[in-house]
Amino acid sequence: MEHGRPVDLLSCADEPIHLPGSIQPHGAVLFFTPGGTLEGWSANAPALLFIEAQLGTPYAALALPSAALELLGEFTGQQDDDIAPSVVPVSIGGADYDCIVHAAYGRIIAEFERRDVASSEVALFAVKAHGSIDRLRRQKTIDGLLASAVQQVREFTGFDRVMAYRFRADDSGDVVAESRRDDLTPYLGQRYPASDIPVQARRLYLLNTLRIIVDTGYGAVPMLGEPGATPLDMSHAVLRSVSPVHIEYLKNMGVGASMSVSIVINGRLWGLIACHHMSPKLVPYAIRMSADVLAQVMASTIHSIEARQQSELVERSSSTRTALIEDLLLDEEPLDVLKRHAQALMDSSAAQGLVASQYGKLLVRGDLPPGLAEAVIASLPEGGHDLVLRESLDGWPSHLHAQLGKWVGLLALPFEPAAGGWVILLRVEQIEQVAWAGRPEKTTATGPLGPRLTPRGSFDAWYETVRGRAIGWEQTVLANARLTLAELVRVMNSRRAQTEATRAQLLAMLGHDLRDPLHSINMAGMVLEKGNSQPTLGRRIQSSTNRMQKMIGQVLDMSRIDGGIGLGVALDAVDLSALVEDVMDEARLAYPDIAFELECSTPATVSADSGRIAQVLSNLLSNARHHGEVGKPVRVCVSTSGVDAVVEVSNAGAPIAPEVVATLFNPFKRTSLHNPRNRTGMGLGLYIAQQIVREHQGELVYRHADGQVVFALRLPLRA
Repeated sequence: MEHGRPVDLLSCADEPIHLPGSIQPHGAVLFFTPGGTLEGWSANAPALLFIEAQLGTPYAALALPSAALELLGEFTGQQDDDIAPSVVPVSIGGADYDCIVHAAYGRIIAEFERRDVASSEVALFAVKAHGSIDRLRRQKTIDGLLASAVQQVREFTGFDRVMAYRFRADDSGDVVAESRRDDLTPYLGQRYPASDIPVQARRLYLLNTLRIIVDTGYGAVPMLGEPGATPLDMSHAVLRSVSPVHIEYLKNMGVGASMSVSIVINGRLWGLIACHHMSPKLVPYAIRMSADVLAQVMASTIHSIEARQQSELVERSSSTRTALIEDLLLDEEPLDVLKRHAQALMDSSAAQGLVASQYGKLLVRGDLPPGLAEAVIASLPEGGHDLVLRESLDGWPSHLHAQLGKWVGLLALPFEPAAGGWVILLRVEQIEQVAWAGRPEKTTATGPLGPRLTPRGSFDAWYETVRGRAIGWEQTVLANARLTLAELVRVMNSRRAQTEATRAQLLAMLGHDLRDPLHSINMAGMVLEKGNSQPTLGRRIQSSTNRMQKMIGQVLDMSRIDGGIGLGVALDAVDLSALVEDVMDEARLAYPDIAFELECSTPATVSADSGRIAQVLSNLLSNARHHGEVGKPVRVCVSTSGVDAVVEVSNAGAPIAPEVVATLFNPFKRTSLHNPRNRTGMGLGLYIAQQIVREHQGELVYRHADGQVVFALRLPLRA
């Protein structure tokens, strides 16, 4: 049978540790066929057990204690080749042993493990262990449970250090509780990479939940058997020899003996109880089994606590979602609502940052660097309706990698795609959350078998493994995000439907019920103005009705735009310079106190609907008149640039705030409604003007230069 093979850092990940071909020397092993004939033994078995080992010998013919033979007899001839271990105490040659027998993979395996403690002392330890189980069951939190467990395991086993590991979704592990000898360096709070426990080792931790190394300086005892026979699978064996890489790792930590107990929940390795002793130490099998039972109780209790925490998290998330939706139904501005609930949304999803957007406006929470929020939104798919998940740099466009910094985890909810409506939760990379115990000076050390990881060196390995990777989005968080997205979309659709219904009613009223009466009132105003009795009153009536007619026209135009009908422009050759002068003359007549100055006028002919372009120009002059500094002129310039004609309308004023610029061409802007400098404005003028210009294949843009607010109208020149 094969005994050992060279192992280094590159090969330890595929080392067949369940087939070591050797055992630890504090006991001996015999293994039999299902029929009970001897198939192999450890090299030290004849000397320790005082037997003559020969292949094919029936178990009953071996000079073993009667209790051991009776136990072997219970396993012989069984149909099931996977039977849990049974144990009996025996005495051989004046030495005490625990005889542990189990059946697995078509063989019966008998292990004789030396016991240095009397049976009476073992019983006392077992009583202590049962008391510990009762105390653990009363714990209400996982942290409290683990802290209590490591203290109690240390008390009844006597190890110098006992730690509780908790594994993350990526299989890296944190030391979350520790009880130690006062002179030992603390490991509490440290995290180790998943590579510290290779895949095959995790498998063994699930199959055999307790493993002990009595002396890290042991010399492995080879297994003997028929040449060419199938190697003995020792997955369930207690004396199994362990990987030389692991032995060197423990030696580098100054550990003389170790024991680990698996905490398994729903078939997954949730954590470990890891015990270290600075010198060799043999803990009797019965006491180890008490620790194993303790771990099973812990697993059950942890599962109950996590289920309760999960339920509380779901309830808390539901409350946050309900409060958010209720506020959205009452408030006009979604971003204002999201601002009030931002922290609750971050808490319920374990996020460290939040970005929300709508109509180009931004809400940012968290220490994001300038410009990152805009870049994050720009990286999202347009018109998407599903959640967007990113958990590492690989999920982001490559041109953003340098800008992202630590913000590598993203969960984005597109609540209103047409308006660029996003709620984005952000997580930092894992290394930002690790409480480092100190940077390692070196990552490997050279041992008898070549380069090996040192304990502190594991940090660098983990650092390299997870750099640029955030903690993955948990299923509970994703489920809540989907529910939240569905509710947000429902609210947005409801608001849109309500707005459409209200607008339809308004348009019907404006188009049918108001236009005719307004026309009659306007005619009456003209009569009064031309008469001699009330000329001032007549002019006032006409002015009011003209404003109302303009408002009605704007709303009807917006309805045509939103309905997809378009404004129906009729293109013809238009002298743009002449049209600008006509519109300015009308403005001068209407507002003689305002200085309208034509600074430049280059001849320019465009293909346009003169009435609609005059509407755009009138709106720009009106805005400049309303918002410009008092006493300063409104300036207009007509020029050409390449294949375009350009009309610039400017007024003296401060720059428009960035958040206002983002919604400048949106309808019903909050900044336009109830504006003291334009009380009758509804925020539709620029929206309609932009649509008119677009139907002319042109462009309408804002800029600020030299103390002037400038709106530039650009139209293609007529060929």
